[in-house]
Amino acid sequence: MSRILIVEDEAIIRSALRRLLERHDHRVSEAGSVDEALSLDPQGFDLVISDLRLPGEPGTDLIARAAPVPVLIMTSYASMRSAVEALKLGAVDYVAKPFDHDELLETVARVLHQRALQQGEPPDVTDPGGERQTMIGNCPAMQAVYTRIRKTAPADVTVLIQGESGTGKELVARALHQQSQRAAAPLVCVNCAAIPETLIESELFGHEKGAFTGASAARTGLVEAADGGTLFLDEIGELPLDAQARLLRVLQEGEIRKIGSVETRHVDVRLIAATHRDLRVLSRTGEFRLDLYYRLNVMQIDLPPLRDREDDILEIADVLLDKACRRHERDGLRLSRAARRVIRDFPWPGNVRELENALERGVILAEGHLIHPDDLGLGPTTPRPSPPPPPAIEPIAPGSDEAPHGQTAETAADEEEEDLSLEDYFQHFVLEHQDQMSETELAQKLGISRKCLWERRQRLGIPRKKGPRRNAG
Repeated sequence: MSRILIVEDEAIIRSALRRLLERHDHRVSEAGSVDEALSLDPQGFDLVISDLRLPGEPGTDLIARAAPVPVLIMTSYASMRSAVEALKLGAVDYVAKPFDHDELLETVARVLHQRALQQGEPPDVTDPGGERQTMIGNCPAMQAVYTRIRKTAPADVTVLIQGESGTGKELVARALHQQSQRAAAPLVCVNCAAIPETLIESELFGHEKGAFTGASAARTGLVEAADGGTLFLDEIGELPLDAQARLLRVLQEGEIRKIGSVETRHVDVRLIAATHRDLRVLSRTGEFRLDLYYRLNVMQIDLPPLRDREDDILEIADVLLDKACRRHERDGLRLSRAARRVIRDFPWPGNVRELENALERGVILAEGHLIHPDDLGLGPTTPRPSPPPPPAIEPIAPGSDEAPHGQTAETAADEEEEDLSLEDYFQHFVLEHQDQMSETELAQKLGISRKCLWERRQRLGIPRKKGPRRNAG
């Protein structure tokens, strides 16, 4: 149940809003001014909804004082200027009074959902070499992954990780194991695609001496080796049907039987599976057992491809570059501005693995202290397609008869757009400038944060323009 603080000086509006929110299972506290709100400790709430005009200090003063708690501004002055000003100061969004109940509830639900995602922090993971590292990335999709890891790890349920090759599925599996109650027990990792089909059952479930030609001694399988701990099966979509049937028995009954044995053994194993293929589609063609898919898909974690993590790409590149420099003893190497642009715009069909290889090439081939695009060996990037240009707005020259004395063309245009909604202005500006500006530049020009820019894109259905994707082959 979310805790919401309403800051509104009109008692009738305040009580009506409280009743509305309480009917939808929110816990609500009230304040009539900024001072009264501060006495209630706004940082202890999940959301603050404040009127813009209050006795004494304006509601926007709560934005900084309540941080990191989001502040939703209410205003009866629904001009574009006042709304933009509130967003510039860091408000998460605004609603105009008199507000529509459904719209307000939808906005509150969206803000609370985004806050829940943002509270997911990148987990620390210990790699096979014993080195501790933190998962990189803070885009909304990765924050959702961190939240799912945090909630799922202690639950001791089967997990299915889905994502393209090179997105870090094994890293997520390690995070799940190391945050689970089985962290002190072994984590056994198996790549199903790397073991020949004739050997996979023997590798997973073990065999007795003489079970088949060449079985000169009994062998313990990897499932049994993971007893008490976690078994990670990467690329489980490549598992043969016979092995799938044996694995289903493990999940249903907790039992294994070695090849050539008549005895069954009980095992206590948590299974984490990963694949880049659609297992449901494979089940329709008979390549994957549907009953096993249902057993695997208790909890699902979807990893975004690198091309959809534009905000994270350069941060990941800097970390990988630092590792490559240490490995090749080339301290002080940096990416040139042009190389950073290429890295940001490249579609990365091979995801993080491909990015790591490109940076490795750059470190080896760089002549001076800068890595240039040619050193990365990526080839030219395809320019992003341009959308149809929006209707042109004729600018008013400063000092002309159309612009009042002492007023610039920009402020005159602002006044002309007083009745233009913020959404219309936002959509027009983004569509007109997104091919010439980065997301950071767009946000700066609009006077909002990158996070707010992303959220408004999602709500208004304005996709970010991407270059054509390249095939991995």
